[in-house]
Amino acid sequence: MAGATDRSPRAAKRSETAEGAPASQAEDSAKRTAAHRERTTGTLQSADRALVALLDFTEQRPEWGVSEIARHHGWDKAVAQRLLTTLTARGFLMCDSTTRRYRLGPAVSRLARVGEHSGVLPSLVRPVLARLLRETGESVVLNVPNGGGYRCAAAVDGTGPIRYTALVGALMPGHAGASGHALFAYYPEAEIRQIFGATALQRFTDTTLTTVDALLERYAVLREQGWGISHGEYDEAVTAVSAPVFQAGTIAASLTVIGPSHRVSNAADDIVEALLAGAAEATVAFGD
Repeated sequence: MAGATDRSPRAAKRSETAEGAPASQAEDSAKRTAAHRERTTGTLQSADRALVALLDFTEQRPEWGVSEIARHHGWDKAVAQRLLTTLTARGFLMCDSTTRRYRLGPAVSRLARVGEHSGVLPSLVRPVLARLLRETGESVVLNVPNGGGYRCAAAVDGTGPIRYTALVGALMPGHAGASGHALFAYYPEAEIRQIFGATALQRFTDTTLTTVDALLERYAVLREQGWGISHGEYDEAVTAVSAPVFQAGTIAASLTVIGPSHRVSNAADDIVEALLAGAAEATVAFGD
C-alpha cells in the first residue's frame, strides 16, 4: 500500500542502525582525535590525566572528591572515578572511607624523598646560585622545609676572606633567621601555630623571635614585600636576605644570600634586587 510504514523486523533493524550511527560516529571521532593528539604531542592521554589530577592536590586544597575533579577538568565522572581508583591502588592517593574524598598517598612522599636526595633541586638551581655569587660576592643557599625547620639543599660559598659557610644537609631551626621565615610565611596560620606553638621556641641571640605572634607579624611583612631580612637571629655576626621559591603555586624552598652583617646590611638593596630575580628564575626552573 502506498504511504504505508514498513514495520518488518528488517526495517526495524535498519532504523536502529541509522539512529545509532551518529553516536557511534561521534565515539569513533573522539577516539581518532585522542589518538591523533597522542601521536602529535607524544603524550598518553590516560597518563597525562593522572599526572594532572595529582598536581591538583596542594597545601591550599589537599582533598578532592570525584565529582569535583570531574567538573574541574570537564571529564566524565566515570573516567574520574577510574582514574582516582587506579591512583589509590598504586598508593599515590588515599580515600577516606567516610567522606569518600581523596588525599595524597605514601607513594608521593616516597618519590619526594627520592627526588630530594638525588640532587634534582641543586641541579635545577645551580646556575642561579652561581650568578648570585658573582653578583653579590656572598654565600648563597637553597633551603627546603624539614618538619619545624629547614635543610640546606644546595650552597655556594662567598668569595670574601670572612664568609658564611653553609653545610649541605644541615638542619636549622625554622623560627630563627630569614631562610626559615621565607619558607613558613606561606604556610596556613593554623599549621604555623601547630609547628611553632607546641613548645617554647629556643632563643639563640637577643634578636631571635621566640613567640608565634612575633613570627606571624614578620611573615605578614615578608609576604607583602616578597622577601625578608634577618640580623643576627641565629648567629649574632650574620645577616641573611631570603626570598621564597615556589612550585605549582606552593612554597618549595627559600633562596638566601647570607654573610657577615657589616657587608650584607650595607649592600642589602642591591642584594634584594638580585635575589628576587634569582628566586623568580628558580621558580620557573622548578616548573608547574
